[in-house]
Amino acid sequence: MRLLDETYWDNRYKQHTDSWDLGEVSPPLKAYFNKIADKSVRILIPGGGNSYEAEYLFNKGFRNVYVLDIAQTALQNLKLRVPNFPDTQLIHSDFFVLDMTFDMIIEHTFFCALHPDLRRQYVLKMNALLVPKGELIGLLFKLPLDRIEPPFGGDKQLYTDLFEPVFHIEIIEDCYNSEASRRGNELFFKITKR
Repeated sequence: MRLLDETYWDNRYKQHTDSWDLGEVSPPLKAYFNKIADKSVRILIPGGGNSYEAEYLFNKGFRNVYVLDIAQTALQNLKLRVPNFPDTQLIHSDFFVLDMTFDMIIEHTFFCALHPDLRRQYVLKMNALLVPKGELIGLLFKLPLDRIEPPFGGDKQLYTDLFEPVFHIEIIEDCYNSEASRRGNELFFKITKR
């Protein structure tokens, strides 16, 4: 398997080979965002990619949204679409070295982009980045795990076993409102730091 480093991801964005990019905010996440009353919450979108979710939240008045990506091109794409998005909230870095805390973290295709060997490390880092009772919400692909390149999949039981030791699981269920190309292949989840 090739190294999934900064060069790899930056080239994918430059060459538009980010096949899971919907080109718009994901419907399940949009529906969830529309229910958030407190627009002051501090939100992280790690591995944000083109981050239509950050654009949507920012345009809805959320001003504490941070996007982290290892690919500079992805962050530039967001800045081109949303010129007023604060530069200080676009973080060009490796997720595993980030040293901040958040009330909420949005998972959307970042988990599936990481090699499965990093999943336990991902869970521990998410736990460290969240304030007490902070929420990790988002989407996980319900796909076979036997892939050699992203997106790496899994199933509800695998994800439950992974998150349960560190988080209180409120929801992990099939998405009822997935975008058509993803229908039947997504799980919506909401978990809270213990």
